[in-house]
Amino acid sequence: MKDKLKVYNKETPIPEELKPILWSKNINNLDPETDKIYIIHQVLAYGNIDDIKILKKIYSDREIENIFKNFPKRIYTRPVFLFIKNFMLNIDDELNEKDYVKSFT
Repeated sequence: MKDKLKVYNKETPIPEELKPILWSKNINNLDPETDKIYIIHQVLAYGNIDDIKILKKIYSDREIENIFKNFPKRIYTRPVFLFIKNFMLNIDDELNEKDYVKSFT
């Protein structure tokens, strides 16, 4: 017997699998639409490949790229920023690293 595939979209609550990544907020109070900037950046910065797959079921590639480019958050390490920008999202545009990469000084 096959397991039912989990359905993720903007109409369903945020999946429990993402709770450890969305640690700074109560997951039960998050709204996929109004909190998408927080959700997208947290998953891209701290999630693993499975978490990003879930993210891509909730949000379109275009929506993820739009949030990443137009609403930068300084929560990324430089390697993660470059990986997300260049490989996950394939963004050719110049983005100011200072808007994304957290400082350790």
